[in-house]
Amino acid sequence: MGKTKKGLFQKSLDGIEFLGNKLPHPATLFAILALLVLVLSAVLSQVGISVEHPGEEGEMVEITNLLNAEGIQYIFSSMTDNFIGFAPLGVVLVTMLGIGVAERTGLISALLRGFVLSVPNRFITLGLVFAGIMSSVASDAGYVVLPPLGALIFAALGRHPLGGLAAAFAGVSAGFSANLLLSGTDVMLGELTIAAASVIDPAYAETMNIAMNWFFIAASVFVLTLIGTWVTEKIVEPRLGSYKGETTEGDNLDGLKPIEKKGLIWSGVALVVGLVLAALLVLPENAPMRGTEGSTMDQIVQSPFMSSLVPIIAILFFIPGLVYGMVTKTIRNDKDVAGQMSDTMASMGMFIVLAFTAGQFVAYFNESNMGLVLGVYGAEFLNSINLTGIPLILMFILITAFINLFIGSASAKWAMMAPIFVPIMMQLGYSPELTQMAYRVADSSTNIISPLMTYFAIIIAFAQKYDKKMGIGTLISTMIPYSIFFLIGWTIMLIVWMLLGIPLGPGGPLEYPN
Repeated sequence: MGKTKKGLFQKSLDGIEFLGNKLPHPATLFAILALLVLVLSAVLSQVGISVEHPGEEGEMVEITNLLNAEGIQYIFSSMTDNFIGFAPLGVVLVTMLGIGVAERTGLISALLRGFVLSVPNRFITLGLVFAGIMSSVASDAGYVVLPPLGALIFAALGRHPLGGLAAAFAGVSAGFSANLLLSGTDVMLGELTIAAASVIDPAYAETMNIAMNWFFIAASVFVLTLIGTWVTEKIVEPRLGSYKGETTEGDNLDGLKPIEKKGLIWSGVALVVGLVLAALLVLPENAPMRGTEGSTMDQIVQSPFMSSLVPIIAILFFIPGLVYGMVTKTIRNDKDVAGQMSDTMASMGMFIVLAFTAGQFVAYFNESNMGLVLGVYGAEFLNSINLTGIPLILMFILITAFINLFIGSASAKWAMMAPIFVPIMMQLGYSPELTQMAYRVADSSTNIISPLMTYFAIIIAFAQKYDKKMGIGTLISTMIPYSIFFLIGWTIMLIVWMLLGIPLGPGGPLEYPN
C-alpha cells in the first residue's frame, strides 16, 4: 500500500517538530546568545550608536564593548555574581522548598483527586478544567495527576475517556498562567520582569512586586474554565464520538482513603491559621509589615509584606504540607522533611544549570547597554509605523504564541524576551506588568499544541491506553480548539481589561508614566 498523502496541517506539524528538535537545549541556547551579545557589543560599539537615556534627561548611552580589556575582565570577574544574581534563581528555589513539601507528602495530589471526585457528574467537565487550571500552583503536578484521572472519570460515566483527558490537559497546560493563588510562575516571571524594567527605570522597578498580575489571573480562572468546558462538550467530545474500546484492566476510581481525608482536614486548618497569621502581619493599622506612607491601600500594596511574598508563599505551602505529611505518616521525623526538601532541590538541577547560562546572557545584555538602546530604537520604530495601543498588544501576543511552539519553557522564553520587549513597551507608555500579562496569555494558550512541550510525550502515553494509534498529530488536532478559543477569549478579556482601566494586580498599573 502506498503512503497516505499528508495534508497541509500535518505537514505544518511535522515542520514545527523538525525545527523545534533542531534547536539546542535552552541552557545551550543561552550560552550561544551570551556569546552573540559579546560579539555584537564589540561590533556595535565601533559604529558609535548612542541614545538619550529615557530615565535621565540629557544623559547619552552608548554600546559598551565587552571584548576589550575592561570587558574581558568584567566577563570573568562577574561570572559568579551573574549566576547568583540571576533574578529568578533564589526566589524560585525558596518558593519550591515550600511547594515541594506539599507536593511530596501527597497533599497536592490528594487535593486534586478529592476535588475532582467530589464534583457532581453534570459539572465534571467544569470541575476537571478548573482543577487543571488551579494545579499550576504546584508547578507540574497537574500533568501527572489530572489527565489520566479525567480519562478514567469520563470512561466511568460512559463518555469518551479522551474527552476527559483533553479537558484536564487543557486546564493544566493552556491555563497554566491563571490561578486564584500566587504560584512559582508569578515568582519566576515577575523577577525577570522587574529586572528588565530596572534597565529603564530602577526607581519604578523597586515599586513592583510579584503579585503584579494577580487580579487578572484570578479572574481568568473563571473565564478559562467556562471556555474549556464549552470547547470540551461542544467541539471535542462530538468530534471524538462514542467510545468503543474498553478501559484498561485494573483502572479504578477509588476515592480518598480515610487517612488522606483526615490529612486534608488538618492541613486545611493549618492553612487557615497560616493565612490569619499572615493577614495580621499587614492588615492591622500598626502591623509590623505594613507600609507607613499614603492611603490604607498604599500602605498594604507598597509594604514590606508585598516585598516578602516569596517566603510567605513558601511558608503557606510548607506548613499545610508538613501537617498533611505528619497525619498521613509520609513524614515521621525531621529527616523525612529534610529528605523531601532535598529531593525537591535535586529536581531543580536543570533549572539551576539554565540559570547559570541565562544569568550570563542577561548580565551581558544589560552591561553592554544593548537592551536600553534597542528599547529606544524599537519604540521609535513602532511609533513611526503607528503600531501602538491594542494592535501592538495583539502583535506581541501573536509573536509570543508562535515562539512558544518552538521553545516550551516559559521562564527561558521570558528571560530572552523580557530584556527586549519590556523596555520597548515602557518607552511606548505600557507598564511592565501589562507586557508580562500579555506574554503569559500567549505563552499558556499554545502550550498544548507544541510537540516540544515537556509533558507532551507523557500525555500521548496516557492517551494510548484508550487509542493505540494516538500520535503527535492526533493529539494536537484534538487540542487545537482549546488553544484557539483560549487565545481568543483570553486576549479579548485582556483588551476589555485595558479599556476599563482596571489594575492587573496590587500595584500593577496598565500604563507606565514615561
